[in-house]
Amino acid sequence: MFTGLIQHVGTLISIAPDHAGGAQLAIDLGPLARDAKPGDSIAVEGCCLTLARLGGTRADFDAVPETLKRTTLGALKSGAPVNLECSLTPSAKLGGHFVQGHVDGTAHVTRIVEGGRWAEWHFELDDKTLSEQVVEKGSVAIDGISLTVAGCDAPAGTFWVALIPETLARTTIASKRESARVNVETDILGKYVLAALNARPPRASGITEEKLREMGY
Repeated sequence: MFTGLIQHVGTLISIAPDHAGGAQLAIDLGPLARDAKPGDSIAVEGCCLTLARLGGTRADFDAVPETLKRTTLGALKSGAPVNLECSLTPSAKLGGHFVQGHVDGTAHVTRIVEGGRWAEWHFELDDKTLSEQVVEKGSVAIDGISLTVAGCDAPAGTFWVALIPETLARTTIASKRESARVNVETDILGKYVLAALNARPPRASGITEEKLREMGY
C-alpha cells in the first residue's frame, strides 16, 4: 500500500526483456536505497514492484508480462526518470490517498494548460471502460502521483487535474508532453463500490399494470 506522495525521482539504469515475456529493470534508488532491502515493495511510476537485488543504490526488479501489458514500464528507455515511493508503514501519515500500486490502465496527455504557478493537465483513457471509476473531486493516481480529479467527461473517457508547483517540481509529470502515456490507478474505494453494485441482481420494481389500475392510473 502507498500514499501517492512521491519520495524521490530515480533513474532507470536499464531494462532487459526476458525469455518469458517479462523484463528486468535496474533502477538507481538514490537516497531511498539506505533503508531498502530485498523483498521490499516499491512503487515505480505507480507500479508496485518487489525489490529483488540491491547493490549500493542500484536496485533490480522483475516485471511480469501482465505488468508490461497494463503499464508504461516496457516503453521506458535507459536514463528515464521514474517516480519512486516506498510502501506505507502503519505509523506513516497518509497525506495522499490509498494507492495499491496496481495500475488499472494507461491514458495519454491530450492538453496542457499553463496557469502561471499551476498547470491543468487533460488526459484521455486508453480503456474507456475505466471512465466510470473516475469521478469529479475523487482521487486518482497518475504515474504514482496522488491527484484530485478536477473534472471529467465519462462518455468521452477524459478527465483533468490541476497541478501545483510542488508536484511539478518533485515528480516526473512536468517532463511529459502531449500524447505521452501515463499509468492510471483509480480510487480503491470506487472500485469496490462499483463492483458491489454491478454484482447485485436487478430488482423488480413491483409495479404492474394491475397495480397501476388499483392505484387509479
